[in-house]
Amino acid sequence: MATHTTSRAGTTSSGQAPGQAPEAAGRYVYDLAEGNAGMRSLLGGKGAGVAEMTRLGIPVPDGFTVTTAACVAAMESDGAWPEGLWDEILTHLADLERRTGRVLGAAERPLLVSVRSGAAVSMPGMMDTVLNLGISDGSAAALAEETGHPRFAWDAYRRFVQMYGEVVEGVPGEVFETELAALKDRRGVEHDTGLTPDDLQGLVATFRDAVRRTTGRDLPTDPHEQLRRAVDAVFGSWNSPRARVYRELNDIPDDLGTAVNVMQMVFGNRGDTSGTGVCFTRNPATGARERYGEFLLDAQGEDVVAGIRTPRRLPELETLLPDAYTRLLATMDLLEHHYQDMQDIEFTIEDGTLYLLQVRTGKRTAAAALKVARDLVAEGEIDRATALRRIDAAQLDQLLHPTLDPDQAGTPLTHGLNASPGAAVGTVVFDADTAAERGKTENVVLVRWETTPEDIHGIAAAQGVLTVHGGMTSHAAVVARGMGKPCVAGAGDLRIDRDARTLTIGDTVLTEADTLTVDGTTGTVYAGALPLVQPSITDDFSTVLGWADDVRRLGVRANADTGPDAAKARELGAEGVGLCRTEHMFLAADRLPVVQRMIIADAAAERQTALDELLPMQQADFEDILTAMTGLPVTIRLIDPPLHEFLPDLVEQSLLVQRLETDGPPDELDQARTVLGHVQRLAEKNPMLGTRGVRLSLLHPEIAVVQTRAIIRAALAVRGRGLDPRVEIMVPLVGFAEELARLRAVVVATADEELAAAGVTDLGYQVGTMIELPRAALAAGEIAEHADFFSFGTNDLTQTAVGISRDDAEGSFLAAYLEDGIVPADPFASLDVEGVGELVRIGVERGRRVRPGLETGVCGEHGGDPASIAAFDGLGLDYVSCSPYRVPIARLAAAQATLRGATRDDA
Repeated sequence: MATHTTSRAGTTSSGQAPGQAPEAAGRYVYDLAEGNAGMRSLLGGKGAGVAEMTRLGIPVPDGFTVTTAACVAAMESDGAWPEGLWDEILTHLADLERRTGRVLGAAERPLLVSVRSGAAVSMPGMMDTVLNLGISDGSAAALAEETGHPRFAWDAYRRFVQMYGEVVEGVPGEVFETELAALKDRRGVEHDTGLTPDDLQGLVATFRDAVRRTTGRDLPTDPHEQLRRAVDAVFGSWNSPRARVYRELNDIPDDLGTAVNVMQMVFGNRGDTSGTGVCFTRNPATGARERYGEFLLDAQGEDVVAGIRTPRRLPELETLLPDAYTRLLATMDLLEHHYQDMQDIEFTIEDGTLYLLQVRTGKRTAAAALKVARDLVAEGEIDRATALRRIDAAQLDQLLHPTLDPDQAGTPLTHGLNASPGAAVGTVVFDADTAAERGKTENVVLVRWETTPEDIHGIAAAQGVLTVHGGMTSHAAVVARGMGKPCVAGAGDLRIDRDARTLTIGDTVLTEADTLTVDGTTGTVYAGALPLVQPSITDDFSTVLGWADDVRRLGVRANADTGPDAAKARELGAEGVGLCRTEHMFLAADRLPVVQRMIIADAAAERQTALDELLPMQQADFEDILTAMTGLPVTIRLIDPPLHEFLPDLVEQSLLVQRLETDGPPDELDQARTVLGHVQRLAEKNPMLGTRGVRLSLLHPEIAVVQTRAIIRAALAVRGRGLDPRVEIMVPLVGFAEELARLRAVVVATADEELAAAGVTDLGYQVGTMIELPRAALAAGEIAEHADFFSFGTNDLTQTAVGISRDDAEGSFLAAYLEDGIVPADPFASLDVEGVGELVRIGVERGRRVRPGLETGVCGEHGGDPASIAAFDGLGLDYVSCSPYRVPIARLAAAQATLRGATRDDA
C-alpha cells in the first residue's frame, strides 16, 4: 500500500493524463533508452529530456522514468498506486542493477539513485527530490573504501537522511539546518565543505535522531521501502501548496501529474575535481548569445539552485577543469541546435567526467525572449512564425516595468547579483506570508536569507526580491525572472535578525517599517524610495511585434480616457481607441460637483446649466484624444454612470445631517438636508442595473445632446488643425432595439446640426452600441438595424450572463470556486467561452445577418487576455480593445491566434 496520500485531481476515467501517448495505457515505467523528446506528456519534461540526450549519445546517468499516468492514476484513487506499478519499478530497477553492475543497498559496489520529479510543464523547484537513496552505514563505508574519499561517502549519507527526512518523513527543513549550522559553528567553519569525515558521520547519527524525535519512528533501512516511499512522496508533491500556487500563477492544469525519474547517482561532491552546476546556452536575463551559468566544486544536487553557497561563474570552470568545460560547451551547442532554442542544463562532474542531468527550454525574461527569438531567426535556426509562437504574450508586460531614474540615483547600500532586471520600491518584509498579506494593500520587497519553493506566494505578492545567498540560477533568480519581478541575489553583507525582524547593512538598520529600492538590472540596493521611470521600446520589441502585426487578423485598439493615455497606447501600437469612457472624465475634483448638480437637478434648466458648464471640459478632452489618434478610429461611449459612483454615500450623508442638527450652522444644515433628499430620491437597490447608460440619456436627452455637441465640435476643431479625426459614438447598455433607435435619432440630429452650422458634410462619424446584456446579444439582429458597429462590453456581459457581481464575488466565493476547481478560471479575467463567448458568437452572427460587414469588437478587460483573444479571433471579431499597457500583449496574442487558426486549417 502507498504510504503517502495525495488529493484527488481531475483526470480521465482511465487514469491517463489528457493528451498522453496511447502507449501509456497498461504501462507505467520506461527505461531512458526507450524514450524521446516527443513523449513529454508521458515522461514529463525531465524524463523526455534525459531520454532524448541518451538517444543523442550525450553522457547521462542510467535510469528509468515512472510516467505521469502513474501519478494521475494514484491521484484518481486517493493515493493508491495502480495495479502492477511496483512490480514494473522492481523489474526496471533489476535491469538498471544489471547494466551498472551495482545493487541498490549492497554492502559492496552499492547502487545509489536519485528520485526526481518531472512534470510535462516545467515547474522549477516546486516539487520534491531525494538524492543518494540506497546509502546506509554499510554502503557508506563501502563507498569510502571504493573511492578512497571517506568525506564524500559520509557527506552523501547525511544529505540522504536530510532530504529523505524532509521530503518523505515530513521533518521541517530547519530541524536539519539548525543542527548543521550548530556543528559548523562548533568547528569554526563557514561552509559544510569544511567539515571532516568524522564530523559528517556524527551528523548522520544526529540527523537520524532528529527524524526519530520529530516523527516518533526510525528512518527505514530497507532500500526498496525507501524507494517506494520516495516515489510516492514525489507523486504527492504534485499537490503541495507551493506547486499548486505555481500552477495557478502560470495557468498550468492541475490534472497533468508528475513523472518520477529514478537515475543512478553521479557525484559532484567527490572533491576538487568534481562539481555541479546549471548553465544556459544564452543569457536568460538579456538573451545575449553568451555562456551563462554557475557551478560549485565539491557540491551536489541542489546546492547551486538552493542558494546555500554563493556559486562561481561558469567561465571560471575553464581554468579549474578545462577538459570538462570544453565538453560542456560542445554539448551546449549541440543541444541548442537540436532543440533550436535556448536551453537550461543541469550538469555534474564526477572526478573530471561530465554528466548531464537535465535539459529543458530555458525560462527567460521578456526582453531575453524577444532577443532570442529575433537572433534565432537571423541565424536561420527558426522562421518568424515559430518565433512568434514561442513567446509568452502575457510575459511582454515585463517590458513595461519601471527602471530607476538615472538622473536621480541614490547612494547604494549594498550590491548583489543582478538576478532579474527591473527596479522595485517597497517596504521591507522578511517572510513570504507577511509579503502575501501586506502585498494586498502596499508595495513590499521580500528580503530573505535565501528563498525556497515554499516562498512562491510571497514572491508573487512582492514588487521585488532581495536575498543574502544564492546566485544567478538560484530559486529566487529563476522564479523572479519567470514572474518579471526584479531580484537582487547573493548580497552577502546583509544581516537578517529573524527574531528582531531587522535587516542590517553596514551601519544601517532597517525594520519592516522601512522602504528599500532594489535594482535587479544592476544588482544594487538603496535605502528609501527612489524615483522610477517607464522603460523605452527596444529594437527587439519593435521588430518582433512588427512580425506579429504582419501576421495577425484581429485589430488592436486601446481603452483610453485621456490624451496622454491615447498617446501612450499609440506609441505601444494601438490602432485606435476602442473605448473612451466619458463618465471617467467627470471624476476630477473640479468636475465632480458639476456632474452632481447635473444628476440631482430638479428642473431641466438647472440641469442644462450644469451641462453647459461641462461641455467645454469634455470638448477639450475629446480634442486631446482625437489629436493623439489622428487617422485612427476613436470610439467614444456616451455617459454610463452608475449613479452611486457620482453621489455622496447615503449613510455618510445621513450622518452628516445628524451632526449638523446638533451643532451645525443652519445654512449648512439646509444644504445637507437638500442633498440628502436628492440622494434618497435617486438611491437604487442595484445601481449597476439601474438608471445608467441609454436609460439615463433617454430620460434626460439633453445629456446626450451636450455630449454629442462636445464630440462633434472637438472633431471639427481637430480637423481644423489639419488632422484626421475619426469618430465613433457608442450608446451603452442597450437591451431593446427601440432604445438605440430613439437615442440614435437624438445623436444624429444633434451631430448634423453641428455639422450644418460649421458648413461641413463629410465628417463620416458612426453611431453604434455596446452589447453588454444577454438580451442585446440575442436580439442583435433587431439592434443591428440601428447600429453602424457593435462593441461587446464583456465586463458587464459576464456579470449579467453569469449572474455574478464582480465587486462582490472577487472578495468572497470566487476565490473558493477557483481553488476547488468549480470554475476553471476567473470569468472576469479570462472569457467564459461556453457561456459569455456563446453570447458573443450569437450577437456577431445575428448582427451581420442583418447588416453584412458590421464592424464588431470587444472592449472589456478580456481584450488584453491572450486566451480570450484566441477565442475572439475564432468568433470572427474585427478588433479587441484593452488598456494601453496591454496593447503589446494583444498584438502578439492576436498573431498567435492567427497562426493557430492556420495550423488548424492546414490539418
